[in-house]
Amino acid sequence: QVQLVESGGGLVQAGGSLRLSCVASGSTVSSINVIGWHRQAPGKERELVAIINISSGGSRKYADSVKGRFAISRDSAKNTVYLQMNSLKPEDTAVYYCNAKTWPLYNDWGQGTQVTVSS
Repeated sequence: QVQLVESGGGLVQAGGSLRLSCVASGSTVSSINVIGWHRQAPGKERELVAIINISSGGSRKYADSVKGRFAISRDSAKNTVYLQMNSLKPEDTAVYYCNAKTWPLYNDWGQGTQVTVSS
């Protein structure tokens, strides 16, 4: 299992930018297969935002709603994954969670960081 700590959330006006960070730690951090970001808005289900598949050479996957606006990146030396969010919209308001999957057993979540986009 790994521990995930997110930071970087906050309040921003529509059209603005934020960068989220997630630091991973623990005995199995080097075995993570997929790491990335999900979000959950009030009254809605948690949804995938962007992930990196470390096992497949770092391929990236984005939700259609954030393509062209958000970019996920990873610094393996720092065990950190970032989410650069540009051109933010009010509908991006949610709690953003870092997630790490280590097959076959572990599916770990951070505590979440709030992102609020005002119109």
